[in-house]
Amino acid sequence: MNKKILVIEDDSNILAGLQAKFRVEGMDVLINNGTEEAEEIINRINKEKPNYIILDLILPRVDGFELLRDIKSGGHGAKIPIFIFTNLTDKDSKEKCDTLGADYYFIKSDFNFDEFLEKIKKIIQNLEKEKSKK
Repeated sequence: MNKKILVIEDDSNILAGLQAKFRVEGMDVLINNGTEEAEEIINRINKEKPNYIILDLILPRVDGFELLRDIKSGGHGAKIPIFIFTNLTDKDSKEKCDTLGADYYFIKSDFNFDEFLEKIKKIIQNLEKEKSKK
């Protein structure tokens, strides 16, 4: 795959698991445990230019919804597909993410690491195929 993915997740077990799995797939994995302010995360996105972002909504220092809005509001982040990976199962949260520009919404309890990784890989492969056709 040889793509760069930023994982913003405060659960260290999930973060380590996703990092290991994506690296095995040949992806360059950037991690953020959600302890930075939104501005620092946005600056990193603009500097590192990841191809994809996995974003948890419940983070210690920043509201995930606000971060999603900030990422999608301009700069490099506006074009990046964002995968929400959260424990929030309510319809309002999903609708809010859709409105703010999230591309995909996954509920953590619905997947184990391997299932989630397979879903993400398939989506990325399809997105890459679409890009190569253009």
